[in-house]
Amino acid sequence: MPPVFQTVLLLLCSNVFMTFAWYGHLKTLSDRPWFVAALASWSIAFFEYLLMVPANRIGHTVLDVGQLKILQEVITLSVFIPFALLYLKEPFRMDFLYAALCMLGAVYFMFRPSFGG
Repeated sequence: MPPVFQTVLLLLCSNVFMTFAWYGHLKTLSDRPWFVAALASWSIAFFEYLLMVPANRIGHTVLDVGQLKILQEVITLSVFIPFALLYLKEPFRMDFLYAALCMLGAVYFMFRPSFGG
C-alpha cells in the first residue's frame, strides 16, 4: 500500500479515537467530575497516539510537515462532522459545509508546490 494511503488510513482511525477522547465525554460522562472525563479521555488518547505517531512517520517519507498537518485537519473535520451529527445529535449547520470549503482551499495551497505551482 502506498505511504499516502497508509497515512490516511492510520490518521482516519486515529481521529476516531481522538474525537471520542475530546468530545465523547460530553455525552457519556457529563454527570461526572471533569477529572473522571479527563482520565477517560487520556485512556482513549493513548490509542490515538499509537496510530497517529506511525501515521506521521510514514507520511513524512512522502509529504512535508505542512501537508501532513492539513491532511490531519481535513481528516479531523471529516470525522468530527458525522460524530457531531450522529453521536452528539448536534443539528446540521451550513457552517460545516463552509468550513469544509475553506479546508479545500487550505489543501490547495499546502499541496500546490507538489504540482509545480
